[in-house]
Amino acid sequence: MAGDQVTLLDFWSSPFGMRVRIALAEKGVKYEYSEQDLRNKSDLLLQMNPVHKKIPVLVHDGKPVCESLIIVQYIDEVWKDKAPLLPSDPHERAQSRFWADFVDKKMYDFGRKIWTTKGEDQEAAKKDFIDSLKLLEGELGDNPYFGGETLGYVDVALIPFYCWFYAYETIGNFNIEADCPKLIAYCKRCLQKESVSKSLKDPHKVYDFVVMLRKMLGLE
Repeated sequence: MAGDQVTLLDFWSSPFGMRVRIALAEKGVKYEYSEQDLRNKSDLLLQMNPVHKKIPVLVHDGKPVCESLIIVQYIDEVWKDKAPLLPSDPHERAQSRFWADFVDKKMYDFGRKIWTTKGEDQEAAKKDFIDSLKLLEGELGDNPYFGGETLGYVDVALIPFYCWFYAYETIGNFNIEADCPKLIAYCKRCLQKESVSKSLKDPHKVYDFVVMLRKMLGLE
């Protein structure tokens, strides 16, 4: 939509922010990127998201939209003329929302437990993480994307976590591809899309960031 003013309040390594970046790239929406200091939150962030005080926040013509999956749905509805992310069929749309919600509830929490715990707790987190990925593999089946032949809503929800996998594996001392080869092949396929490759961050830089967080938490 010509003349739109779009700003994204975000943090570079956030997989939730990457979702929004991918969706905007898929739609070809030009926007201003505003990197936020999460330890010293800006007045703009607190004003635009006074409830959760979190990124990402999409500001469209001065009006904020919060929470990454809600933002992605908003982007799909507003810029609906290009690259639809959610299917038009009501049941397929509900299924997409179900699996995106599954990703939301599992990936971040289990991943975080891998790098914030040790011993038995870490082993349990690794098992939960792999079990969740295997369920996603089953849902993906033989399709190139969760959206079928084209990148869709579930793909946008899931693929940002791929650039965190290296950190999880290195800290947790395990190999995701050994257990979930089909899912890793899918992730690499997604990375062939410019909208994804330009939105995801270098896994080694994410790892360095996680190591810094571990040191702050007294885990290193």
